[in-house]
Amino acid sequence: MSLPQVRELRTEIPGPLSRELQQRRTAAVAAGVSSVLPVFVTEAAGGVLRDVDGNSLIDLGSGIAVTNVGNAAPEVVEPVRRQAGEFTHTCFMVTPYENYLQVCEELAQLTPGDHDKRSALFNSGAEAVENAVKIARRATGRQAVVVFDHAYHGRTNLTMALTAKSKPYKHGFGPFAPEVYRVPMSYPARDQRSGAESAREAVDRIEKQLGADTVAAVMIEPLQGEGGFIEPAPGFLPAISKWCTDNGVLFVADEIQTGFCRTGAWFACDHENVVPDLITTAKGIAGGLPLAAVTGRAELMDALPPGSLGGTYGGNPLACAAALGSIRAMREQDLAAAARGIQDAVMPRLRSVAEYTDRILDVRGRGAMIGVEFVKAGGDEPDPELTSRIAKTCHEKGVVVLTCGTYGNVIRLLPPLVIGHDLLDEGLRVLEEAIVEHTR
Repeated sequence: MSLPQVRELRTEIPGPLSRELQQRRTAAVAAGVSSVLPVFVTEAAGGVLRDVDGNSLIDLGSGIAVTNVGNAAPEVVEPVRRQAGEFTHTCFMVTPYENYLQVCEELAQLTPGDHDKRSALFNSGAEAVENAVKIARRATGRQAVVVFDHAYHGRTNLTMALTAKSKPYKHGFGPFAPEVYRVPMSYPARDQRSGAESAREAVDRIEKQLGADTVAAVMIEPLQGEGGFIEPAPGFLPAISKWCTDNGVLFVADEIQTGFCRTGAWFACDHENVVPDLITTAKGIAGGLPLAAVTGRAELMDALPPGSLGGTYGGNPLACAAALGSIRAMREQDLAAAARGIQDAVMPRLRSVAEYTDRILDVRGRGAMIGVEFVKAGGDEPDPELTSRIAKTCHEKGVVVLTCGTYGNVIRLLPPLVIGHDLLDEGLRVLEEAIVEHTR
């Protein structure tokens, strides 16, 4: 790894060269495309990002859970380089190529369940979700799709309808796709209910307002991402999955952020042995190249006629080469175990900090997907301003953290699964100091 795995600040953050580039950006890039931290990166590897001013920042965001195997991992770079020298595109729908098949074969092996499976490859998570809805509706002959409070599923028209949060994702962009219905999510830190109790409430809402025989699919993130890293109470997912099976409804797991070892298992559904009918993947699958997939039961995926799924760039050969390299790295380095090790290192420290302040409602998550929810003093009212100040302090000190949550009051940690212990320790120390500084 050529880039030293250390935090080094040579200028203020952002530095002068990043500020110059930011001025050019303002004149050329649409204002609707925002950035968490306006530093312009020139190099990245492992758990470090280097910017144009020579600053090296600790990366606790992984490009939003994408670079699970680390940035510029050789297992990804070399296959992409070889593939680029052979061909960069034919369009799989015109003339196919083997590494698309190999990715689908890996997905059949890795995703939950030992049933016969098929996959279709796309470019982005939103594309995968939208196609999962198409498949569910065609395969079942039903129209309604049920999603959950705090859900995030994308920014296209249909996926905006599936997404719960209005600003900045939905506000002013309607009308949205119809036949999408929302039910309560299990949120243990706030509802203090068991998984079974929360599932009964969700099912009761579906049955009373829709009727099971109108529902094509129930779609859920097994551990919610943008909505606040909300992990449902044990038993919630199995109960929802069983209701779906009993009523001919497809259980669709959106594992776009949780997949590929991020939560300490290959997929978050694995933690409770839940087997979805359809599963959507993206982000961590290809080490930074754009690739997404829908994988599902063969009889469902094959219910659609030829030509009804696809896209010009879906399953691009470079992205497929990257995915195969990324999967190999995850398997050979046992990055699921690495994610569990990150959890073991992070959780006790953040929960220890939480004991000394009433401004932290909850520290939660699995593997290398951990959230800290901040509230106002003396209660449980979300405090997005405090959250923003803590994140800003981390950024100024060279540690990239992200925020999330319906109310913007959760700091989320998504370090690369290959991050070194010393680097992770230093990043956590900066976060701990920022929390203490702003909550004492």
